[in-house]
Amino acid sequence: MLAILINSIIMLTFAAHYLLFNLIFSYHMEMAKTKLLIVTHEMSPFLELTKISEITRQLPQAMQEKGFEIRILMPKFGNINERRNRLHEVIRLSGMNIIIDDNDNPLIIKVASIPAARMQVYFLDNEEYFQRKQVFRDASGKFFDDNDERTIFFCKGALETVKKLGWAPDIVHCHGWMSALVPAYIKTTYKNDPTFKNSKVVYSIYEDGFTENLNTKFATKAVMANMTEEDTKAFAAADCNSMHIGAVTHADAVVLADENLDSAVLKFVKDSNKPTLAFNLTDNFENFYTFYEEISNDELVSVA
Repeated sequence: MLAILINSIIMLTFAAHYLLFNLIFSYHMEMAKTKLLIVTHEMSPFLELTKISEITRQLPQAMQEKGFEIRILMPKFGNINERRNRLHEVIRLSGMNIIIDDNDNPLIIKVASIPAARMQVYFLDNEEYFQRKQVFRDASGKFFDDNDERTIFFCKGALETVKKLGWAPDIVHCHGWMSALVPAYIKTTYKNDPTFKNSKVVYSIYEDGFTENLNTKFATKAVMANMTEEDTKAFAAADCNSMHIGAVTHADAVVLADENLDSAVLKFVKDSNKPTLAFNLTDNFENFYTFYEEISNDELVSVA
């Protein structure tokens, strides 16, 4: 009887140690995953305006297959069909107010899944900014007067949402001009925040931007806590080039995502001496993986 009891204790002890080992192993494996945050204004199948939508659909899945942990954030424009895409509100993330020009703007967070890729996409919504059925221009083709505030709302809201998720990204990859303030905010207002203090920021430059100008007070409105107008002065011209240049100013690395980019923007990127993924390498996602790994490990070299 004693022998049976001893054997049972040994077996239970072994089982407990085995379980503990697996828990520790799983924990470290989870901890070792590179966390990649994608910030974009469009993504297939939800909104398809330019090539950005396909890249932001395929790139995160390719990185997920490499073992990355992925989160994606985009605006919930009014022409995104909630029922068809099965969006639903995330109550625990909603309810924040984003202040722009001393006005409080409520932020509502919705989520949808891409079952084939097991990825979740978070949508930032606001009745005033995103309920209209058009994206950047009205039915007559006129550029919306409040595209500046919509941009500020999206960039501020995106970072506050990630904070509330309690998820600290290793890499934040911003796609297109509407995400251009994110690098500036991470490197100023959020530079000591536990969520972002170790994040590396990548900005992808695309040629499909806008030819109009944002509100002339854009750079002033964009200033957040612990920032000065000096931090946003690169955005002062409020045109598409200044959005790219402002983003590159604060980013850790740059992706040249189109072949025919403005020469002034290309010169600024070159003069910045920041790690750059050349356009001819962007069609192979393996190059993004290498680029991300180098940035994460501070092996900052240009891939051109």
